[in-house]
Amino acid sequence: MPMLYEKNAFSISFLHGYKLLKIPIVNSAGEPAWPELFGVQKINELRQTVGARHFSSQMMLEFISPDRVRLDPGALQFYDCEFDIHTAKLNGNLITGYCLYWDPSTGRRNRDSSACVLLYRDDRAHQLFIHDILYLSVSESEEFPLSNQCEQVLDFMILRKINRITIETNGIGGGLPEILYDCARHRNIGIYITKIQNSKSKSDRILSAIEPVLSTGRLHAHLRVQNTALMLEMLGWSPMGQGGYHDDGLDAVAGSILSTPSPVRPLGGRIQTFSANTDFKI
Repeated sequence: MPMLYEKNAFSISFLHGYKLLKIPIVNSAGEPAWPELFGVQKINELRQTVGARHFSSQMMLEFISPDRVRLDPGALQFYDCEFDIHTAKLNGNLITGYCLYWDPSTGRRNRDSSACVLLYRDDRAHQLFIHDILYLSVSESEEFPLSNQCEQVLDFMILRKINRITIETNGIGGGLPEILYDCARHRNIGIYITKIQNSKSKSDRILSAIEPVLSTGRLHAHLRVQNTALMLEMLGWSPMGQGGYHDDGLDAVAGSILSTPSPVRPLGGRIQTFSANTDFKI
């Protein structure tokens, strides 16, 4: 017999007589429900990995609506040091990978922002580092706005000694890889470009990528990021709507988190110089 909906309820009581059984992973006394499978340490690791909201809904069976989620910039762990390419360390962490992610736009005033994010990862310790974010803009009189942005991105890559970039090719980004390759050839620069198409909504990407690592204290940012529009984007962001705020920098951060990172390995010790003792007689 088919089930029909009447006033948001089933027309047949197919669950009549059934009782709801809910067993959260931790009981009200703080004791694990299945200590032989999920001990206290493993539960804490789960909580630290998935974040408070997912842990509550999936492990504790207490749903928290996404519309209650906010991105508090005060939860970022700020640092003030640079990446050491010789030791592959950043802020005491051994970096295992990085992603330079570009979410492009025209760069014109009062349009969506064109943002390029450099994110380092320590996948062993599950730490992420927003090391730099570049908001690209061009003047209204610029005849070739995309080429101009490509030149800015190349300058950014040279400064950071990076030759790999991921470009979101939805919409206006469709032709950017070829333009960037052409600009790089004119400057005799070898680069590698990964193209990515996003079908998931922007709010879902931001929510699933940023919220878990931010709420568990695993998302770090360089102090210079404090002086960018990203802080205002975080303060104004809501999964239910933008409220007049841009969120393109957040989308670029989310893209860099979700993308496959390029591996990083230490280059070895720094080159040492020695002075020969020339004070001798023949």
